[in-house]
Amino acid sequence: MNLKTAAKVTAVAGASLLFLAACGSKSNSSSGKQTATITESAELPTMDLSKSTDVVSSNMLNNTNEGLYRLGKNSKITPGIAKSTTISKDGKTYTFTLRKNAKWSNGDKVTAKDFVYGWQRTVNPKTASQYAYLYSGIKNADAITSGKKSVSSLGIKADGDYKLTVNLEKPIPYFKKLMGFVNFFPQNEKAVKKYGSKYGTTSSAMVYNGPYEMTGWKGTNLSWSLKKNKDYWDAKNVKMSSIKFQVVKDASTGLNLFNSNKVDDTVLSGTQVKNYKTNKNFKLRKTASIFYVEFNQKDKDSGLAKAFQNKKVRQALSMAISRKQFVNDVLANGSTAAKGYVSSELSKNPSTGKDFADDAYVASGVEYNMTEAKKLLNEGLKESGQTSLKINLLSDDTDAAKKSTEYVQGQWQKLSSKVKVTNQNVPFKTRLLRSQNGNFDTVISAWNADFTDPISFLSLFTSDNSYNNGRYNSAAYDTAIKNANDKDANNETARWNDLVTAEKTLMEDQGVAPIYQQAEAHLTRTSLKGIIYNTAGSQYNYKYMYVK
Repeated sequence: MNLKTAAKVTAVAGASLLFLAACGSKSNSSSGKQTATITESAELPTMDLSKSTDVVSSNMLNNTNEGLYRLGKNSKITPGIAKSTTISKDGKTYTFTLRKNAKWSNGDKVTAKDFVYGWQRTVNPKTASQYAYLYSGIKNADAITSGKKSVSSLGIKADGDYKLTVNLEKPIPYFKKLMGFVNFFPQNEKAVKKYGSKYGTTSSAMVYNGPYEMTGWKGTNLSWSLKKNKDYWDAKNVKMSSIKFQVVKDASTGLNLFNSNKVDDTVLSGTQVKNYKTNKNFKLRKTASIFYVEFNQKDKDSGLAKAFQNKKVRQALSMAISRKQFVNDVLANGSTAAKGYVSSELSKNPSTGKDFADDAYVASGVEYNMTEAKKLLNEGLKESGQTSLKINLLSDDTDAAKKSTEYVQGQWQKLSSKVKVTNQNVPFKTRLLRSQNGNFDTVISAWNADFTDPISFLSLFTSDNSYNNGRYNSAAYDTAIKNANDKDANNETARWNDLVTAEKTLMEDQGVAPIYQQAEAHLTRTSLKGIIYNTAGSQYNYKYMYVK
């Protein structure tokens, strides 16, 4: 998933303060109603299950809707709409028996047909879902997304209302994990057709089948609420009456609101961490997310793109960044220097138990060496026929994103007087759109693993992937990923080696320049209990949350 940046900036500080002071939203259990207020550091882009690509949307969809499974503690699969699952001996047919007491918020029953419709809508090229590639391996999915077969041929079938059969072209080692991810949740066809182009663009143009319903989101405003869904099949285990969310982009404002009992959870900046790391409410949450620089190589007529197509230029820009200095002195919030593109502590070698990030480590992909960087830059400019680099560096408008662009700008401009960098800090939603449209020179992007497998990161940079915004292209990389997904899918060791090869290829090519692995420092009231947090996939599961 695309990530927002952790810390916050001042754009809505005054409005946020007034809003929260007016509604007085301290967590409450004494009145009989369980309520809490949580700050959010970025706008909510969408509630369309097929078009969600980011962590904010995913967290909201994960708590207002439900798929076959839910992700519990430590990313463990727990029951959702599916009561039971049977798997064929060859691993290519899954049969799900659905519970009969699940309902949509419009009164309709949740049936197998809702999964069929939702999946077909996501793979339909007309929907233009960026996550359609995750369906690869489900029968005919690739042919459908490429326009060669009809959506009705997708390998999913409803056998009556409460039996769902999924046919795969090959075993998918992480298939069950995918079923807990929001882009595989069911969709109510009646609602999609009723709301048309407005579906998922406001809280009222949506239906819900999860623990909560969303209210108060008009599509662009900076506050909304999740209210308990009384028709949820497991409503008896949902304790919260409501959870309010307010976008607060300034860390100082968030801290003031927390200390004045106006909010119950907020993210700290690095300077605040020093003063609050011994506070009883302090929590450091690691993430399976990497922030990295992506280079736009796709415009053949652009001199800048020609420069970025040169490996030495990309290496020079990467080597100019001191990751350790950045995370220790600039962010100072518990984030760590990236070891590579795939996050640390995501997956372990099935034979040796070694972490993937260590198995696939390429020092040159993340090292700091300004002397070598200057040498490579001069060589790369000469080879690409360029005399200078005038680079626009795109990122979010949050505090951490501004710190990131300012630091990278300074380091790149130390390389040479030939390098000029202009920072472009824009709202999260705008950055996502510009990245998707290829409207950037360089961009600080971020990716959070959708499930605990390296392929969640590595599939992004195949030459035809919709998330490969800079159009990195490597035949060796594509082959390694294809082997992992196809011929070696059932061989753990061979598949692991394929993924290691892909990561090493990407880093040796400097296809992207990883910077840091994010951690979020929070103040979360000790009275908030039962929050399930996972580093990968939809990070927050509020189903069992309560105030004590």
